[in-house]
Amino acid sequence: MRPTPAPSGPACTPPGPAKVTRDDPRYASLRSRGVLRFRGTPEHFWVARTTDHVVRAVQEGVRKGKRMAVRSGGHCYEGFVDDPSVQVVIDLSCMTTVSYDPRLRAFAVEAGATLGQLYRDLFLRWGVTVPAGWCPDIGAGGHVVGGGYGPLCRWAGLSVDHLHAVEVVFVDRNGTARRVVATREPTDRHHDLWWAHTGGGGGNFGVATRYWFRSPDATGDDPGRLLPTPPASVLNFHADWDWRGMDEAAFARLVRNQGLWSEEHSSPGSPFSRLDSELHLLRILAGRSVMDGRISVGDATAQRMLDDYVTAINQGVGAPFTVRQERLPWLTATLRGPAIDENPYRLKPKSGYLRGRLTDRQIAAAYHHLTRSDSPVVGGALGLYTYGGRINAVAPDATATAQRDSVLKAVHVAAWSDPAEEAAHLAWVRAFYRDFYAETGGVPVPGAGNCDGSYINYPDADLADPEWNSSGTPWSTLYYKDNYARLRAVKARWDPRNVFTHALGVEPA
Repeated sequence: MRPTPAPSGPACTPPGPAKVTRDDPRYASLRSRGVLRFRGTPEHFWVARTTDHVVRAVQEGVRKGKRMAVRSGGHCYEGFVDDPSVQVVIDLSCMTTVSYDPRLRAFAVEAGATLGQLYRDLFLRWGVTVPAGWCPDIGAGGHVVGGGYGPLCRWAGLSVDHLHAVEVVFVDRNGTARRVVATREPTDRHHDLWWAHTGGGGGNFGVATRYWFRSPDATGDDPGRLLPTPPASVLNFHADWDWRGMDEAAFARLVRNQGLWSEEHSSPGSPFSRLDSELHLLRILAGRSVMDGRISVGDATAQRMLDDYVTAINQGVGAPFTVRQERLPWLTATLRGPAIDENPYRLKPKSGYLRGRLTDRQIAAAYHHLTRSDSPVVGGALGLYTYGGRINAVAPDATATAQRDSVLKAVHVAAWSDPAEEAAHLAWVRAFYRDFYAETGGVPVPGAGNCDGSYINYPDADLADPEWNSSGTPWSTLYYKDNYARLRAVKARWDPRNVFTHALGVEPA
């Protein structure tokens, strides 16, 4: 099976992949793509426009014995692409075509397309969407293979729950770069490679150059019925709690309310699955804590949901509190998501899936680190994101994304702009995370208490460091749980020479 050729038209590069070396004026721009915290110095970049370009770039790298990495959006939170040992970077940012493939009855999305492009093209041309992330400038290439989570996922499932096929450039045992299309069909002899791309993380098995999306229960060949139809409008809301009125009891009540609500409204059939929110508990020096949310229903139901939700979350808190709301057309609201490319901060996030509300001890740890007077850190927060819903209707081994019964996603994050402040911010967020999960060795060990591991799209090399992970549970279990053994088998078959690797790379069986 071969992929549908990309439509003809003006190319972003010459007939072959553009080789950009250090003396090329394009080098500085390519080197600066991605998060601010990391900057690599590869010998050159390959700017690919087609899958054939990627095959040629990979083949040359293998022939010359070069350490390679690949990027689409460039938003990896660890230095996997910008590692000093990486000699060649394959850049997919010019592979941006979104089209309908009638042979597969699915929508083909090249890996360099941003989520904003994906949303815009699918909606304006066919009236459908893929549930994916909130940030419109993230590249589909790395986002999807990590699972793909965003505002519509409680209602419609993860991105990978709608993944029908993936095109991958891999390197066989003989060192030959080849491309293959692997599908969701159980009879496909490449099915295991498709499965690995449903949450197995980027940079592990090859270069994913194209994804095809079709919902598993879709029938017929009408493109407008093959993926979820988004609502006509979205009710966005933003809430603020002033830290000046937030003592420890009020803080605990707010966090407990969010947890209780999430426990009660995160079943696959919940009518509140259309509501998605992010509670950002900011450092006290920021002056406030905030919540951003979206209700994806285009009628009066949204207002009732918001009123019920705000009442439940704010019950008994007592701190000064304001709410703003705005109804927008769905695409307008979706494209207003935060732009990571414009974010002036260096970031260190650390994630955890929670199967229930925070414990009293976790709440106390959060309050302590957010209000510590011995730390100068301003840009620090604990994010509590609603989870579950349709995500939890899928078996944990049906995809490589194993976390399928959580109700919250917790994200500890430090953000700073001055490089000289890095040490203080890293120390703060590492201590906070370790104390938050102190009862399980400083990390969210799956099945221990309310914990269920970590999210691979927020990679954290600390999980492989005994100084910060004293649980005895390996990083691979934290991310992949019981699915890791199968991922290792896929790795051994499709990347037997371990060409594609990084600090948290899947190890060959």
